[in-house]
Amino acid sequence: MATPLSSLVVKALIVPALQGQRLDKALAAALTGNTPPLSRVRLQALIAAGRVREGKIIITNMRRKVKAGEVYTVDVPPPEPAAPAAQAMPLEIVHEDNDVIVIDKPAGMVVHPAPGNRDKTLVNALLAHCKGSLSGIGGVARPGIVHRLDKDTSGLMVAAKNDVAHQALARQFADRTLSRTYQAIVWGVPSPRQGSIEAPIGRSTRDRKKMAVVARGKPALTHYRVLEAFAETSLVECKLATGRTHQIRVHFAHKKHPLVGDPVYGGKSRSKYKEAFFQDFPRQALHAVGLQFRHPRTGKNVRFKSALPADLARLLRRLRAKREA
Repeated sequence: MATPLSSLVVKALIVPALQGQRLDKALAAALTGNTPPLSRVRLQALIAAGRVREGKIIITNMRRKVKAGEVYTVDVPPPEPAAPAAQAMPLEIVHEDNDVIVIDKPAGMVVHPAPGNRDKTLVNALLAHCKGSLSGIGGVARPGIVHRLDKDTSGLMVAAKNDVAHQALARQFADRTLSRTYQAIVWGVPSPRQGSIEAPIGRSTRDRKKMAVVARGKPALTHYRVLEAFAETSLVECKLATGRTHQIRVHFAHKKHPLVGDPVYGGKSRSKYKEAFFQDFPRQALHAVGLQFRHPRTGKNVRFKSALPADLARLLRRLRAKREA
């Protein structure tokens, strides 16, 4: 068995010439010539990950102004494997041919390896199932991945098994001919009951780990319609015209109708709703129910549908029962 790599700890002394500079800039200057080299971008990521300390205090604010004489400790993690490993895992395969594979992803599964989730991802499972026949366009960490779903969003995804298919699907994403339909349970009833949310999305200026509607964000457009209304919530169908990170979650939170169970964008706890099925729902109530695209080889339109998973179906039954009581 190979010996696991250990992290590298480096120390940076703030000299008088660096007094008053931003932490990330000062560290980059103080560690010039360090081995391994640490760029300012790399240092920003390490700061955000809580790997920089001043004494015993973890510093996560890269804009912090440094003072001469301070000594910062930087914990540099070992390099990650260049490519994810194939791992045999159960997959719910909706369709598969020589060009594409359509998966019904369960909630809780991460799509591709990333810090904190280096294995047991959809990519690991696809590598095992497809035995290497995945497009390489996404790079070693994301082979075959054309689009993604959040870890706790369930539903339909398509992956490309060769580069030609990947390029064809990517073009359909770009020209908006590939259609994705979602169902979500949101707080309240959006008004109007059918419409569009068009608001740019980018990194939150208050919390860089979150997305938000921001003036300089990328254009984002979500079409929606209310399918059912309940006392405190509603079932909404959404179609994405763009594919921004957390788009549906951010757009509905912006409209003051965040998704039930959303731990990031759900706002303050709806404590006045005491029903256990609200309080105990473990994830954002969001499922990708439909997927439509032109098959990259035949050119024919293909459509796939997915029923709501057990947890969302159970939540809907309880909402309907309460409405009819």
